[in-house]
Amino acid sequence: MAPKIKAILETPVYVDDLERAHAFYHGLLGLSRMVEGDRIHAYDVAPGQVLIVCLRGACDADAEINGQRVPGHHSIGPAHFAFRIDRHDLEPWSERLAAAGVALESRVNWPLGGTSLYFRDPFDNVVELATAGIWPNDPLDS
Repeated sequence: MAPKIKAILETPVYVDDLERAHAFYHGLLGLSRMVEGDRIHAYDVAPGQVLIVCLRGACDADAEINGQRVPGHHSIGPAHFAFRIDRHDLEPWSERLAAAGVALESRVNWPLGGTSLYFRDPFDNVVELATAGIWPNDPLDS
């Protein structure tokens, strides 16, 4: 039996301009930047959860950190990831996105009771804001 995995720690997204990405992820979504480099920016999403914004092409090759190899990585085409929000924040988020000129592509009411808002970042990645009740292991709050 495999040892238990506790959580997803990092989610990468690949972009073509780190400063433009910062304007979106910090300016619009309100995430605090913890690391600023020429290849990546890392944002605090929640305790123990990190969004890594990677400059497309800059992370393809292996990197050396403290004399140790970090394998290169990349993604081709738009990615998708979701941030958790509270149900009472669905409308405030819809209004904030609209005020910023960010088109809401879809609003999905899931069979288990959760709701998702879908939109794109400036690099065509699909961003989702989701309440509890999307997945069986994340039921609606009672």
